[in-house]
Amino acid sequence: MTTAVTTTSGHSRVNLLAELIADAVLQTERRREGVPLAALERRIAAASTPVPRDLAAALRAPGLGVIAELKPRSPLAGPLTDDYRPTDLARAYTAGGAAALSVLVHEAGFGGRPEDLATVRAVTGLPLLRKDFIVDEYQIAEARALGADAVLLIVAALEPGRLTELFRYARALGLSVLVEVHSAAEAEQALLSGAGVIGVNHRNLRDFSIDLGLTGRLRPRVGPERTLVAESGVRGPADAARLRADGADAVLVGETLMRAPDAAAAVRELTET
Repeated sequence: MTTAVTTTSGHSRVNLLAELIADAVLQTERRREGVPLAALERRIAAASTPVPRDLAAALRAPGLGVIAELKPRSPLAGPLTDDYRPTDLARAYTAGGAAALSVLVHEAGFGGRPEDLATVRAVTGLPLLRKDFIVDEYQIAEARALGADAVLLIVAALEPGRLTELFRYARALGLSVLVEVHSAAEAEQALLSGAGVIGVNHRNLRDFSIDLGLTGRLRPRVGPERTLVAESGVRGPADAARLRADGADAVLVGETLMRAPDAAAAVRELTET
């Protein structure tokens, strides 16, 4: 028998991934009612916005790249701050030497919203990643319209054919794609989709255990020509140094930075490993 464990936010760990995906679908449908996909695509085509920044190039610069994440809460840990200020955080992360920023826009689980992308875009020139449970072209087009440079696609959340469709749609809009995996089989799916930037999530999205050794085990399968991002469970410079030694080009760090008293200094410590 499987036992459901309740998180600090009231979610069942057994069903959390499915719940977060369902919440993302509902959020997307509400937003589509206000602005249809065709209208978003026309807005993108007509806008004189800059060409999206190249996430892979930013992460492959010398040293360990840091994707610094902005999120007010987590369905596992609960609130991460009682005063969420995306503008101030973005400036601090940028000053600290982050290579890119991840903006979590999932409303129900993480307390973010898509408009946070535009808020952050206004104060930084770093590449912006829409961090979300993306299952629909609408989320990708919206990301582009709001100033994002990249989107996250999670292999565990998508059928292989759907992963490829969404990957190609994002690339057609000029966006970079970070494809997230948690196993060798998922890494193979990411490679088949055409992914050039692959994220290894150390957190199992079904039982939420952390395995920092996963990056090192998957690096050979990903190959040296692709950019590898280590995600989840990075608690400080020692973890970052280990992951760099295991072959990571970059780390994506959220909770540790959100809880840091000096966000810029915390990013700087990670980049100096």
